Amino acid sequence: MSATLLDFPLETAETAVPCANCPAVQRLEQALAKLQAEFRCEVGYWKSRHADAVKRIEQLKAELEQSRGETRTLQNNLFGRKSEKSARSDRSNDLFDPEEVPAAAKKRGAQPGHAGHGRRDYSHLPVEEEFVPLPEESLACPHCGKPAAMMSVTEDSETLEIDVRAHRRRIRRRRYRATCNCDPARQTLTAPLPPKLIPKGNYGISIWVHVLLDKYSSYRPTERLLGQLEQYDLDLPAGTVNDGLKRIEPMLTPIYEALCERNRQGDFHQGDETRWPVFVLFDGKKGYGWWLWVVLGADTVVYLLDPSRGHEVPEAHFGPEASGTLEVDRYSGYKAMALVKLGLIVLAFCWAHVRRDFVRVGKGWPELTPWALFWLRRIRHLYQINRERLQHAQDSAKFQEQQALWVLT
Repeated sequence: MSATLLDFPLETAETAVPCANCPAVQRLEQALAKLQAEFRCEVGYWKSRHADAVKRIEQLKAELEQSRGETRTLQNNLFGRKSEKSARSDRSNDLFDPEEVPAAAKKRGAQPGHAGHGRRDYSHLPVEEEFVPLPEESLACPHCGKPAAMMSVTEDSETLEIDVRAHRRRIRRRRYRATCNCDPARQTLTAPLPPKLIPKGNYGISIWVHVLLDKYSSYRPTERLLGQLEQYDLDLPAGTVNDGLKRIEPMLTPIYEALCERNRQGDFHQGDETRWPVFVLFDGKKGYGWWLWVVLGADTVVYLLDPSRGHEVPEAHFGPEASGTLEVDRYSGYKAMALVKLGLIVLAFCWAHVRRDFVRVGKGWPELTPWALFWLRRIRHLYQINRERLQHAQDSAKFQEQQALWVLT
């Protein structure tokens, strides 16, 4: 068995100088080198593990901050104020703006010193005169009993009234008897019937005009209208009214098509869509969720009711030769339009929707609130310039000045 340094006494090992070629020394050096290499490997391994752990912690912190921001955003969407219209003391949607000077709170309604608008003019309404006499006992003089004489002048005043009543229009057509025998088929003549909107119907044109205006101008359900008409002793069956609306629809189709054709013209349009339930079952359509599209042109507004929310709906309306600018929100259906991809129509995103992103960022991530407020101030300035621009006529120099400033901003 070969000797090692452990075989030497301690005092000998401390004083003795081993030989460089001693096998024991060589084996000890080899063992120490091996241990040193192992320690270095372990140090490198744990350093890499520590680096991975630090990286993972930073990633988890970022994910946690992202989740907290999303939670704050969702809470604001669920419990926060829904309207973007705010008082002058809160122009940044509940974001604290150190540069914002809070305005003094004021009461609602007209303020002290307001000049007012005066009474409205109703001179265009027809006048029905009504004379109000004094009672007979008031005309006699209480002293001598002589009656007072009526004067030609009157004390006049006006009161607005509405006379809504249902009535029967009894049509009595005149009949005539021929006084000659020239034409045997012409012995009796009768005046023709007045025109009717629905043949053989007993509802006059005024009723259908009232129904259509109440439904499409006042946006009131037909059931409520029929309930109101019952208060005037006019009981109209709902089935008869619905059947009449179905018959009137083909009469309005040419007008609707002309509005669509007119709406396609022009270089600027606005579009939007909203959910619209239609309680009618169709093959291939699950549920009652339809979509009501609206396209605003220069002087027309067109509504497109369709079961789909796809880009095919606005594409079919504008046609293959459309061009210009379409102002919309950032719904992906507009971006997928072939007219947009070909560059025929340019999308202009609504500033109200763009502004919401900055509000969400400022509320969800407090460290980005100054950055969000910076852009909210710029957008507010843009709104202010636009309001000033619209106060002037489009052909005026002031409008052109504000227009140039608005474009530069």
